[in-house]
Amino acid sequence: MGIGEMIEKLRRERHLVQKELAAAMNVSVGTISNYENGVHFPDLPMVHKLADFFGVSTDYLLGRTEFRGDARQLNQKVTQEFTLKDFTDSILELEPQERDSVMAYTRFMKAWREKKQK
Repeated sequence: MGIGEMIEKLRRERHLVQKELAAAMNVSVGTISNYENGVHFPDLPMVHKLADFFGVSTDYLLGRTEFRGDARQLNQKVTQEFTLKDFTDSILELEPQERDSVMAYTRFMKAWREKKQK
């Protein structure tokens, strides 16, 4: 997915029309339309501004990762002792089969929690 498609996707997720995004970015509606249609591409300061506005990383906006969040979130405490980066680093140290087991357990716990909430 190109940056234009990503801008459109994120805009629609927020239920915004091009005019509203244009006003928030202080550009014309035509500029937003050109971005979304791949006619023009945002410059680097605009990429940063769009990423901040949508609360995603620039890498996500550029289609380089599926991780939506800002990388700074990785260093925020998830618990008193661990950050998201700590969890990620721990999982990446595992062998592929072990990572599969962690994911299976995670899916199980999520399903169990959803069933418990009903």
